[in-house]
Amino acid sequence: MKHTISLFLTLAAFWLLNSGHYTALILTLGVLSIMLILYITRAMDVVDHESQPLYLSKKILGYYLWLAKEIVLSNISVVKKIWLGSDALSPTLTTIRAHQKTDMGKVIYANSITLTPGTVTVYLDGDQILVHALLKENIEALEAGEMDRRICQLES
Repeated sequence: MKHTISLFLTLAAFWLLNSGHYTALILTLGVLSIMLILYITRAMDVVDHESQPLYLSKKILGYYLWLAKEIVLSNISVVKKIWLGSDALSPTLTTIRAHQKTDMGKVIYANSITLTPGTVTVYLDGDQILVHALLKENIEALEAGEMDRRICQLES
């Protein structure tokens, strides 16, 4: 039930932010459409801990802030290396280990790698993630484990 309530609140916030109109008719149509979506998702039995990961809610904001900082720093680094020319680039393809306990944690890790400029997750299988990076130092940073550790903390 708590996942359904969370989905309702998420959809309502999304509806309100996108509509920009707060008349009785628009609000009524919004509530009716959300109720229809809730009915469909309950009938399909897709509202669960994976579709609404409430256990991440407490710590996710701190992780988002840290990830935003890493994205900016990585962006600056990649731009500098590209300006220096192809000799400064050191493309690397390697496999790193994910220490997350849940599939959700592993997916967050893989997506966070891809969001960081200069790196992309090519393949995720079990606890192995195949990563391509423009710079070897990006792989070394991943192997140091800061991102992995932070995502493991999200799961606890």
